[in-house]
Amino acid sequence: MLSTATFLTIAQWVGITTLFCAFLAVLGFRFQWAARFQLVGVTGFFGVLTGGLFALSLVPIMRTVVPGAVKFARVYDAGSNQAVISVAPTITETELEATLRQAAGNLYSYGRLGREEDKLIIRARTIIHPQKGMSKPLYIGQVKRSLVNKEDSQMQIEIFPDKFAQLPKPDVR
Repeated sequence: MLSTATFLTIAQWVGITTLFCAFLAVLGFRFQWAARFQLVGVTGFFGVLTGGLFALSLVPIMRTVVPGAVKFARVYDAGSNQAVISVAPTITETELEATLRQAAGNLYSYGRLGREEDKLIIRARTIIHPQKGMSKPLYIGQVKRSLVNKEDSQMQIEIFPDKFAQLPKPDVR
């Protein structure tokens, strides 16, 4: 993943290219070149590109890393105050707690909207197979975090022990 310093360097080079295109556009109008209007379009495009790259250099693109967390996949995200992640059925309770903390950090965004309450609810689920040919989603935990405060120290993590009892036991050989 590119760092903010890399985006700033790229933005500087694209900015220089924008200035060069603007210079060519001015020359095009001065000498009545046939492509003068295309040069204005190219200059505008590079200007927008420069602005976007500069904006990416201001906001860090960092993922939260919590020790003990396992890999998860986002399977549902309303874009407002609800999301669901999927984890492996072999997960332990301590791994689930760390994974929920990591998901709460990674899925937080200033653009999320809260309706009734200002909490983002992230539920963790896994798929179990109670019978051959049958799959069943099983919600094994959830975290509620603030939609307002990025550094939420009041996260509420719930792990459902009765659901964990339904998970398949690992083979010990």
